[in-house]
Amino acid sequence: MATRRDDRDRDANRDPISGEPGAHPVGTGLGAAAGGAAAGAGIGAVTGPVGAAVGAVVGAVAGGLAGKGIAEQIDPTTEDAYWREEYPKRDYYEDAVAYDEYAPAYRYGWESRARYQGRAWDEVEPEMQRNWESSPSSRDLAWEKARRASRDAWDRIERAMPGDADKDGR
Repeated sequence: MATRRDDRDRDANRDPISGEPGAHPVGTGLGAAAGGAAAGAGIGAVTGPVGAAVGAVVGAVAGGLAGKGIAEQIDPTTEDAYWREEYPKRDYYEDAVAYDEYAPAYRYGWESRARYQGRAWDEVEPEMQRNWESSPSSRDLAWEKARRASRDAWDRIERAMPGDADKDGR
């Protein structure tokens, strides 16, 4: 049986290297990739290949922190509770389909919003569909149904972010 401390430690999203709370592996890693590429290209244009390499490293660190920041603003427990309550109110609700069957689709939506920061839903949906269809979750819920829940969760995170983070005009 887990103790309260064990539960707090598990939920702290500890950094695997430093052990500090607040690390979000998906957000940090994906933010690093996006930030590194952008910074490397920008510096490389000015200083050449060596500058691009340095820019990639600096950008990876900065991008990782940005991705971590967005991902850490998403509380999975809060999101799950919200969607558990909201699901019966959605137009795709089915009496015969329990929330637990839709839960992975909601989670996929809110996690993907952090993963694809700065990109619009329409741009990333084909990739999201491929990833969903290759996941075990697709056995229980086809993309045609999962898509709507994922989009709802994506939009909820988007609305909570300052400005027009995915540049879709909303």
